Amino acid sequence: MIKLHDKYFKPFISAKQIDDALQRLVLEIAEDVGDEIPVFVGILNGSFMVVSDFVKKYPKPCEVTFIKLASYEGVKSTEDIQRLIGLTQDLTGRVVVILEDIIDSGNTLAEVYRIFKNEKVKSLKIATLFYKPESYKKDFKLHYVGIEIPNKFIVGYGLDYDGLGRNIPEVYQIKETQHMTNLVLFGPPGAGKGTQAEFLKTKYNLVHISTGDVFRYNIKNATALGMLAKSYMDKGELVPDQVTIDMLNAEVEKNADANGFIFDGFPRTNAQADALSKLMDSKDSQINAMIALEVEDEVLVERLLGRGKTSGRADDADESIIRNRIKEYYDKTAILKDYYSAQDKYYGVDGVGSIEDITVRLSAVIDNL
Repeated sequence: MIKLHDKYFKPFISAKQIDDALQRLVLEIAEDVGDEIPVFVGILNGSFMVVSDFVKKYPKPCEVTFIKLASYEGVKSTEDIQRLIGLTQDLTGRVVVILEDIIDSGNTLAEVYRIFKNEKVKSLKIATLFYKPESYKKDFKLHYVGIEIPNKFIVGYGLDYDGLGRNIPEVYQIKETQHMTNLVLFGPPGAGKGTQAEFLKTKYNLVHISTGDVFRYNIKNATALGMLAKSYMDKGELVPDQVTIDMLNAEVEKNADANGFIFDGFPRTNAQADALSKLMDSKDSQINAMIALEVEDEVLVERLLGRGKTSGRADDADESIIRNRIKEYYDKTAILKDYYSAQDKYYGVDGVGSIEDITVRLSAVIDNL
């Protein structure tokens, strides 16, 4: 990531992708123009890189000129288009191709058409390297489009954020979630994971998302996802990962302004870990760490048998069931340990000792992220 002024931006479009798109635009325009000598008109400031690299690739004679318009303040396109530098040559009877860096709302394009309305050009075509179809509100035809992009603010390759970023050869997209810490918390039965999650969510102002709680909430409240999940459960089938992810997505959306999340009970497979990674990426965030409480089996068995005397849970009273639960945990999490270790995101924490001591150890890991 990079930081410009007060905003963070993440890599979005590589220099190679930009070069490939420009080459395609060059070939399309050159074929359409034929033997005409076109006048390429760049819209300053943003298009200077596009125009420079475009004309260097253009295989035939051409002319280049610029007009300067301004429509951006900060990260928002404004309705007020200012013409700072206008045309300085007669374009009567000429083939004119506007070379834009980006077209979003189309407000600048409307001003371009107004400028050329009385120029008596032979033809006027619009070419843009980047295009935001979700944002475009005009009816003007775009004849050549390099890359369609989502309606998110970008910098680089001539595009700036309050003056910075134009010189970057790649394109970066604004990171809408600027600061967030997301943890996957794991621990075998009896490790005290639930207790620690309560302490951590309070200390770091994180939202604790327990998969079990989310399922129970959706089923109890008969949400669409809850009913869908119940339909699988009633047939004795596993709930598809996508249903679980959609439930988690709804919880994340509910808490969009959170400092981060503690995911408890999910993921349990590599496929689920990949799905969670994609979910957080769609929120301009990521999983920062998998933190696992590590406790020896005999200590866990002793804890759970002790808990069974007061909890009333049958699976806490039978030692063989307890040991099977512990084995199942390790069978499932061993895969995830490798998954997150490969990303340098796995942190094992000693889960033996007082609640306060374990919290201190967990906090040390989180403070270092």
